[in-house]
Amino acid sequence: MDSAAADGPHHGPGPAANPLGHGPVLLLTGARLADGRVVDVRISGDRIQAVGTAGGLGPLPAVPGGPTVTTGARIDLRGYLLLPAPAEAHAHYDVAFSAALPAPPPETPTDLTRRVTEAALTSLGYGATAQRTHVRIGDVHGLRRLEAVLTAQQALRGLADLQAVAMPRLLTGRAGADGRAQLREALKLGATAAGGCPELDPDPAGYVQLLLEAAREADCAVDLHTTAADPVQLARLAGALAPLRPRVLLGPCGALVPGASTVLATSGVRVVCLPQNGGCAGLEGLPAGVRPALLRELVKARVPLVAGSGSLRDGANPVGRADPLEAAYLLAAGGVLDPDAAYDAVSNQARLALGLAPVRVDAGFPAELLAVRGDSLAGALAGGHSRLVVHSGRVVSRTSAVREFADTVALALPRQADGTDGGRPDGEPSR
Repeated sequence: MDSAAADGPHHGPGPAANPLGHGPVLLLTGARLADGRVVDVRISGDRIQAVGTAGGLGPLPAVPGGPTVTTGARIDLRGYLLLPAPAEAHAHYDVAFSAALPAPPPETPTDLTRRVTEAALTSLGYGATAQRTHVRIGDVHGLRRLEAVLTAQQALRGLADLQAVAMPRLLTGRAGADGRAQLREALKLGATAAGGCPELDPDPAGYVQLLLEAAREADCAVDLHTTAADPVQLARLAGALAPLRPRVLLGPCGALVPGASTVLATSGVRVVCLPQNGGCAGLEGLPAGVRPALLRELVKARVPLVAGSGSLRDGANPVGRADPLEAAYLLAAGGVLDPDAAYDAVSNQARLALGLAPVRVDAGFPAELLAVRGDSLAGALAGGHSRLVVHSGRVVSRTSAVREFADTVALALPRQADGTDGGRPDGEPSR
């Protein structure tokens, strides 16, 4: 379904016919915003320059001091909803697609880099222009998985921002000596955050203290796994992490006991949930699933809630997807959040969790945008397949979905069922 261009946005004439290679200025026309307004959006460089009523921004500007010709591209977004781009706040790209591979999967530098890159591009195609992946270090893994992620990070520069969280399994005692050394080396190499799962160490409190020391030394963020099953241990963890807020993320907290959300609310720590199945490769054992009542309790306690995918066809979820809109859909469909708040959990709340500036479709904000088929946010979450992704002011991905029906009934059936204009430049539906 993701190949035909008939249902994609129409690109106006000009020197940049290819939407993935336009010039320094980009004009998006006829886009509908989440509040219902239909607008034109002009992007210059990596920022939104202006937002005006449809048809009100005029032609593309000329290059200052140059000949009087337009520079850039005009993209017709009639039938599309324009949103702040989502972000992937919790992934495990070092094991992505491994469910379909022999066990253990190949871990040569080439294999690892290819899998990480493919996972990041898959997520980007769904709209995530910023992504964070947790990476196992130490033990038999050494730093080769992290090195693969950092190699992919460089290769993806200009397409997506990729962050890495270094995850040692053990840190305390004699057995944790290798993990301690590997963590410090990982942070020197360029890991964005220090992470792991304290519950897998014989001394969880000691694990947290050692990890915090390394994070302070490297001046980096902290992103930890926990099931949050033990209220006493959770209180100690939240208390230790509180001084580092807002650079702390904790999740998925799938075994949080009733009433324990107040501990997280008091500490001010952000929580990332994984709506697909509640589990990921950073935790041991089978995923326990997602309890909507637990998430509703976190929301009621005003705990800042972020949503991520967790798994992309790995052992924790062989059918895992990397679509942030699916995570938002699951939150909304489960009655945890309304569509606006659900999308915020995968967009601006996720960006804040990653230490990035928030985005609004307004002048002066970063040009990190997602155009998705639909006439409303609820409609887009219910099934917006065609998408156009803008990162740093440049179109970096485009997915065009076409749905056709056989002419077997008297009624005229639209060949394009994923939007209102069928992708035709004149806005008339294709039949």
